[in-house]
Amino acid sequence: MVPDPESTRATLAGFGEGGLTNANLGEAALLLASLDCPGVPLDQYRDHLASIAKTAVEFSADDPSSALRQAIAGAFGYEGDQKTYDDPQNANLIRVIERRKGLPVSLGILYIETARALGLDACGLNFPNHFLIRLQWDSGRAIVDPFNGGVSLDARALRDLLAHFQGASAELTQAHYTDVTDLDILLRLQNNMKLRLLRDGQLEPALQIIRDMRLLAPVVPSLLREEGLLLARKGERRAAIGCLRDFLSLEGIREPERMDAARVLQVLESQLN
Repeated sequence: MVPDPESTRATLAGFGEGGLTNANLGEAALLLASLDCPGVPLDQYRDHLASIAKTAVEFSADDPSSALRQAIAGAFGYEGDQKTYDDPQNANLIRVIERRKGLPVSLGILYIETARALGLDACGLNFPNHFLIRLQWDSGRAIVDPFNGGVSLDARALRDLLAHFQGASAELTQAHYTDVTDLDILLRLQNNMKLRLLRDGQLEPALQIIRDMRLLAPVVPSLLREEGLLLARKGERRAAIGCLRDFLSLEGIREPERMDAARVLQVLESQLN
């Protein structure tokens, strides 16, 4: 069955209203991808995710992270896209599956989905610049880099990775080991897509990405602010004013964001007079 955009967005809104569960991550990522791939049936991609899990079961190992690595990077040949990292296809799970390469976060979804299918506790980590995942099982745990063949990283490797992105003075802290939610993962995935569209000057598709993110995360104020700012950039003043007014009416907004939105709102309102 080919999903249509209206029903897809209704399903995403349902996830946003009811909250994502561990069973929704891969499905939500495929639905988001389908919005950029109209007319593509999803069953073959759902079956593919199931096939990866079935293959991982066949790799018996004391360290389950090894089984994931052998299945995903080995048997199915997934790898990080080192050569065309900024290709938007790397943030679309359908295209990732077809091309067998992607971004750390899109590949991370494959690892998390497979791990959970094997009964492991798996989640993303709050590690900056480069998405990592944590796996835990009865007798151990591992932090895995999905972009680099699913290798496990010890504390020294994590420090080196952090230094690579943030400089030699960067220090590894407990915050870098903090779990992130599945919603955080999906928003990070879509944010990659949005930033690439904005870089290429594709404002309308970027605006739709933000609106789709809001379906999944209706209680995240910053998305409403982003929509207002992008509408202002597109010259849609009245719509932008409505979004920014709604944003400023919310509680718990960070002061820098509030001040920035208020400044833009003031300019837009002055232009209507």
